[in-house]
Amino acid sequence: MAQATTGGTRPAIGAALARRLVDDQFPRWSGLPLAPVEPGGSDHVIFRLGGELSVRLPRHEEAVGQAAKEYTWLPRLAPHLPLAVPVPVAVGEPGFGYPWPWAVSRWLDGDTATPDGIGESAAAAETLAGFLTALQRFAPAGPEGAEALRDPALTAEPLAALDGATRAAIAATGGVFDAAAMTAVWDAALAAPARQSPPVWFHGDFHTGNLLTRGGRPSAVIDFGSLGLGDPARDLMMAFTLLSPRTRPVFRAALGADEAMWTRGRGWALATGLNAYRHYAAVNPRVAAQTSRQIAAAIAG
Repeated sequence: MAQATTGGTRPAIGAALARRLVDDQFPRWSGLPLAPVEPGGSDHVIFRLGGELSVRLPRHEEAVGQAAKEYTWLPRLAPHLPLAVPVPVAVGEPGFGYPWPWAVSRWLDGDTATPDGIGESAAAAETLAGFLTALQRFAPAGPEGAEALRDPALTAEPLAALDGATRAAIAATGGVFDAAAMTAVWDAALAAPARQSPPVWFHGDFHTGNLLTRGGRPSAVIDFGSLGLGDPARDLMMAFTLLSPRTRPVFRAALGADEAMWTRGRGWALATGLNAYRHYAAVNPRVAAQTSRQIAAAIAG
């Protein structure tokens, strides 16, 4: 196998590279057609491989390690979850100039969720709350739980770790959004009582782009690269990226989120929305619209 070297720039990732990696490392799939999936994620370039598989190659160094984490933990979590998840079937190695591990997972059919599609559905809101409840209920326990709690890849950063970057983003976007309102939301989130219970599983990037639907209903949750253990308030992001003012309270009630958790969740939604807006809005109108909605919803509560 050709060896790769690491570097400071993002590697060029095209279908030809993905084809060579698959054929070289997993020859049993060499006869399957491979095609890019658009739009890809901000962390991975995604290809569909045949009818039942997907190939995900990290775009940048910060996404490295996600493939191994998903390969280790998603098969353990999947049986406990009410929606489908993309269970990995193989982790590839660097090669042909590509410097990082990559993953092959089961393909999940569906359409990306949108506010216009299911944002007004109370049933969808309850389904999403049920998914998070099931994820949190499968708490780390026994030897497997001890393994998870020791895994540095699952260690969650606290909301306060985003303080500097978030305040800088508020200042930088004050001409677009209400800086005073954003600061009030952020200050309240940092001041909210911290979670006192033991850490639980969270998805970590639970937003519309990582939710699939079929027949107008949530069917699958994808991209567990930010999976971790800690405060599940960060998964309230879905309420502010997908749901409407009418269905947001349905989701909150079904999840049983108290005032402190909801306030922290608004902070996570604001911080992640601002981060994505600053990085991608100028070059991606779709992201600009999504993150603007997210920020406005976080401000509104």
